[in-house]
Amino acid sequence: MFLTISTTGTAAAPATDLGFLLHKHPEKAQTFSTSYGNAHVFYPEASVERTTAALLLEIDPPALARRGKGKGKGRGGAPDSALAQYVNDRPYAASSLLAVALRTVFSSALRGECRTMPERAAAPLPLRIEVPVLPARGGPALVAGLFEPLGWRVEAEPVALDTRFPEWGDSRYVRLVLEGELRLADALRQIYVLLPVLDDAKHYWVSADEVDKLLRFGEGWLEEHPEQKLITSRYLARRWALTRQAMERLELARLADADDIEVEAIDNAVEDTVGPDGEEAQERPTPLAVQRREAILGALRDAGATRVLDLGCGQGQLVGALLKDVRYTEIVGVDVSVRALGSAARRLRLDRLSERQAARVTLFQGSLAYTDARLKGYDAAVLSEVVEHLDLPRLPALEYAVFGSARPRTVVVTTPNVEYNVRWESLPAGHVRHADHRFEWSREEFRGWATTVAARHGYDVAFTPVGPDDPEVGPPTQMAVFTIAAPTTDTRHTNTNTTTGTTTNTTTTTTTSKEAAA
Repeated sequence: MFLTISTTGTAAAPATDLGFLLHKHPEKAQTFSTSYGNAHVFYPEASVERTTAALLLEIDPPALARRGKGKGKGRGGAPDSALAQYVNDRPYAASSLLAVALRTVFSSALRGECRTMPERAAAPLPLRIEVPVLPARGGPALVAGLFEPLGWRVEAEPVALDTRFPEWGDSRYVRLVLEGELRLADALRQIYVLLPVLDDAKHYWVSADEVDKLLRFGEGWLEEHPEQKLITSRYLARRWALTRQAMERLELARLADADDIEVEAIDNAVEDTVGPDGEEAQERPTPLAVQRREAILGALRDAGATRVLDLGCGQGQLVGALLKDVRYTEIVGVDVSVRALGSAARRLRLDRLSERQAARVTLFQGSLAYTDARLKGYDAAVLSEVVEHLDLPRLPALEYAVFGSARPRTVVVTTPNVEYNVRWESLPAGHVRHADHRFEWSREEFRGWATTVAARHGYDVAFTPVGPDDPEVGPPTQMAVFTIAAPTTDTRHTNTNTTTGTTTNTTTTTTTSKEAAA
């Protein structure tokens, strides 16, 4: 990934002063080690009239994968996920990795420090900044909306998917050129913040100190930016507690500036509800596991189920929730792991239940890759975060065992939405959420699989998001509710006794359903 900074000059104020301001000599090519590879600084041109400094970050994909501590590799992820660790756009497209390199290499320039030429560091320069390949989630319009309010003349040219096939349209990348007269420190700070905002992804842990970084590098321009909320949210990887903390501090800074007083003088006007770790101290979001369980329970209630199978019950969290509701008269937990069943029994305290409660719940070992007569005759079955733990070639066996053989009236399936993974700040790009996931589906892939299964086995299917439904990438969990398709009745009246001249009306009932068609 690549970025250039150019300026023009005169004999009285030569462009080569850029080398002093960046603290990098134009006659030297320098290399700096980063966590993701090597950053190189060199000058393609250096004259009195025009000087250009280039920052090239040479990404090392294996090093990037090693930082992920093995997630998504080997048997823990689908082949595509493992391959994506090594084959992706990170070596070519500007991202948060380039922003980190910029801060590492040009730290003094970001602070506006230059002992040799302090007056030049404090004065605006004619600057041209070019990023050949920049991910832009939001397109050229968003790029302009971010940079133009800061005084830049913006050229954001979309990069075609393939110049040989113009009918394919444009990619999500742009070639960015910024021109304007700004202090070099201000320009670098804006680039540092807005690169990850446009990429809409951070490739390192986002913690509470990121709020301090945002406010430090956004000082003087972020307080009044019309896209302040979007910048803050994306820069902080949509961690809502950190975003709220940053927005409150920005508002304090704006009010203090308007009243010409110190921030501390009005700081007590905003209630401190954020803890030292950046998380909400009084009000925390409901964990996704709880939201998922509540969504499943809601689907079972809507289906009117009373006898329920929890297939792949694990440690019995859902079984325990069902046991608390008297409407469920029979609850069966099935898992292939004896160890998991033992943990479930201890969690549920089966040995301490009353005789009446104990009669409602059963745990037994079983594999969903085989048909099992014990699974037949139930109102509903739940496959919660189960399918992604199977190798794809084994899915048809599970499909037949559940939908073809057991055939409960209702089947509830939940699985991760791989598109949402970019919103997990601790999950490196291209990795799956759990080491044992063989794959993770996009929304389109999940809908395709579920629709095919429903048609093949005579079910209707409806889809429900679980968790915050992001307008760009959807919810973190996707849920499908399968219901056996209702038969339709076709009644026809025919004359049957024509030989005697007597007309007799008989009724023929034909039952059709997706099940019959299958």
